[in-house]
Amino acid sequence: MQYLVIMRMGDTKDPEIQRKRAELRAEHLARAASFRDRGHVIIGGAILDEDGTPTGSAAIARFDTRAEVDAWLKDDPWTKAGVWRDFEIIPFKISENYPQGKE
Repeated sequence: MQYLVIMRMGDTKDPEIQRKRAELRAEHLARAASFRDRGHVIIGGAILDEDGTPTGSAAIARFDTRAEVDAWLKDDPWTKAGVWRDFEIIPFKISENYPQGKE
């Protein structure tokens, strides 16, 4: 099953949140790469405000169950540090017009 996952940060004007995000970025990206390499994260990236400040992240992910999505998010360094505070998880299907949509 594929999911559109939106991960929202806490108060993006809080310098502590942005500090934690920057401090844990390498660990977060290494973990994301391992999920990409196993075929779970199809694409992901930052959500930015008009000034280019990160306000969250979004991804298209593939997991067998919603419980696996929840576990993936729960164990992310940014979740554990309180950077990501809210999640929207939407069942999603990539169009067959795109390479990842062909099963």
